[in-house]
Amino acid sequence: MTTPLSAGIDAPGILSARLDPADYAGNFSDSCPPLTAMQAVIEAERCYYCFDAPCTRACPADIDVPSFIHRIAQDNARGAAEVILQANVLGGMCSRVCPTETLCEQACVRNAQDGNPVKIGLLQRHATDRYLANPGNPLFVRAPDSGKTVAVVGAGPAGLTVAHRLAVCGHQVVVFDARPKPGGLNEYGLAAYKTTEDFAQKEIAWLLSIGGIALRLGQQLGRDFTLDALREAYDAVFLGMGLAGVNALGIDEPPLAGVREAVDFIAALRQAEDLSQVAVGRQVVVIGGGMTAVDAAVQAKKLGAREVTMVYRRGETAMKASAHEQQWAKQNGVVIRHWAAPQALHGADGKVTGVTFQVMQPQDGALTASGETFTLAADMVLKAIGQCYEPQPAGAALALKSGRIAVDEQGRTSLPGVWAGGDCCADGLDLTVDAVRQGKLAAKSIELALKVTGLVAANDTSSLTRQERSHG
Repeated sequence: MTTPLSAGIDAPGILSARLDPADYAGNFSDSCPPLTAMQAVIEAERCYYCFDAPCTRACPADIDVPSFIHRIAQDNARGAAEVILQANVLGGMCSRVCPTETLCEQACVRNAQDGNPVKIGLLQRHATDRYLANPGNPLFVRAPDSGKTVAVVGAGPAGLTVAHRLAVCGHQVVVFDARPKPGGLNEYGLAAYKTTEDFAQKEIAWLLSIGGIALRLGQQLGRDFTLDALREAYDAVFLGMGLAGVNALGIDEPPLAGVREAVDFIAALRQAEDLSQVAVGRQVVVIGGGMTAVDAAVQAKKLGAREVTMVYRRGETAMKASAHEQQWAKQNGVVIRHWAAPQALHGADGKVTGVTFQVMQPQDGALTASGETFTLAADMVLKAIGQCYEPQPAGAALALKSGRIAVDEQGRTSLPGVWAGGDCCADGLDLTVDAVRQGKLAAKSIELALKVTGLVAANDTSSLTRQERSHG
């Protein structure tokens, strides 16, 4: 039952309709509006078009940044989009969510000179948005059918990148995903104000238009099919299923209403048709210091929570959320407290009422409790302390490193014919753009392997034919 607006504005507990209906549209509108055509040209002309561009070297997806910006300066948005999408087929989404302030823009020569880098992310969005709004002739043309088949597990950034690149090469690709929609974290794990107007699905629809890619949604590895079955049925397998597990707080967690995973809160909000029906507490505590924690905290505030506090066990500089994201949280009324780790959850009548934290301090490179504690009242607690890889669905045969799938520099796993990439793998950056990078490397390796096996098969057939003829 929906709580009436008049009773839900500032009442305690987890309630929907805390705001006036008109406020939701404004609160969840695009957090970073796009550049106009004139603004884009003016900004592009600030670029020095460096020959040995540090911005390109800082881009995990290897986008030729000066090249696409130069085309924008010439008002050639399609040409700019081609440069971007040839390197990163998810360049539209990356322009919205990539931490450019710590990657390409941090490396910009202008940043070193006057602290005002070229707005590379906004320029990338300008080019890709204009192209996707009116694609015209395809940028990619699918090669003739190769007769090879590839299974991709996970329709997130890494899996979609692999699927598109191998489909362009003429292979038939089947993408399996446990969710009802493709996109992975791009669809389910990002703040709604970062990717408005169903952009994730629009970009994926364009990506799939290359042909040769079949989606099988609602299909989960280990439940509906096995890795051994895929290896038997397909010429190559790519694993890009992300992280399905969540880390525990490391304290007693009684079953209290109002305590939930931040990733589930974000996913539910992203899939809501009516934001006024998304319930939120009046006093929300978010435990964690990464991008997920910021997305959960800010959206809780935008849904009408009166008080939202992020609590992180280390200091500000150790937070995984960038300085830009931290500032964004503060601008939206989120209080960030550092050097505190959860000690106990409190509840009454089966509902959470607060969290006690112990104050932490660094000592000899480790964290130790100072002995001081404090308690925050809360009717909603969102846990955002990271996700983990669950090895059971893929089986025990895959070698792991630091709890995730071990791969070499080409994305090959310990099993022949199986590659992996994205968050499920060790040594990644846990960013959309880095998942794209890993997908590109794996796709290149898979394509080479399929060519080699194709040549071997052709040579074997020719040899048999010759033998048959000699005995004829």
